[in-house]
Amino acid sequence: MSLRPGPPQRPAVRVTVGQLEVGTDREANRLAARDALRTAGRARADLVVLPEYASAYDRRGVGLDLAEPLDGPFVTTLREDAARHGVAVVAGTTLPGGEPDADGRARAVNAVVAVDASGGLVGVYRKVHLYDAFGHRESQHLAPGPVDAPPLVLDVAGLRFGVLTCYDLRFPESARRLVDAGADVLVVPAAWAAGELKAMHWRALAVARAIENTAAVVAVGQAGAGVVGRSLVVGPDGVVGLEADDAPQVRTVDLDADELRSVREQNPSLRNRRYAVVARD
Repeated sequence: MSLRPGPPQRPAVRVTVGQLEVGTDREANRLAARDALRTAGRARADLVVLPEYASAYDRRGVGLDLAEPLDGPFVTTLREDAARHGVAVVAGTTLPGGEPDADGRARAVNAVVAVDASGGLVGVYRKVHLYDAFGHRESQHLAPGPVDAPPLVLDVAGLRFGVLTCYDLRFPESARRLVDAGADVLVVPAAWAAGELKAMHWRALAVARAIENTAAVVAVGQAGAGVVGRSLVVGPDGVVGLEADDAPQVRTVDLDADELRSVREQNPSLRNRRYAVVARD
């Protein structure tokens, strides 16, 4: 990996990391996302990654009040600006229409959308692992995505980017399932909750997912109160090539496809594995 001011030197794939501060003001959030895409366009990036809940976020909990459909203003803006700047986008949002809880209360869905550089909606990943941990109960407001949904993998400039989000990072089988589907890079939009040891966990888990899968990891955290920020890009050998602090920022890095192939030749752990990933309810 490298940080390069000029155009990407192929076979490098240029990725812009948008570590945004997100709140309940949807229009302000759209403007922040548009600024990140504009920056990515000026940097001649191939892909921009925005955090989990990039459309709207409330640290007290995200639910139906902050949800909007795929044809709503946020995803529509992403698609229009992706086409305008010629850059693919992966971003977190919240969708209506989740399964009700056991008491019949309506819930939303924590989702990540993937948009290609022509503005086409390539796919949607609905978060499987809800954050019912460390005193949080995401399942009070959100329904989980189906465990047997096809993995979301986006082709960008010769690399394949597999999508998971936030708490999924703690479950290595989620990452391995994406690699089995052909992912070279794991993309992790997150609003990683702050707390004791949490920033350390975030970094350690991102590095571990890179090493065990010989895959690059692009982990993009939200900035602001209650979340850690600290986005990072990790090479397939576990070396951290970009690491942010907790302030809002937009950074760009090149991923080297040749480096990934070289690491996988030297460390053929994916070929040497003896167990498969199987979904369970």
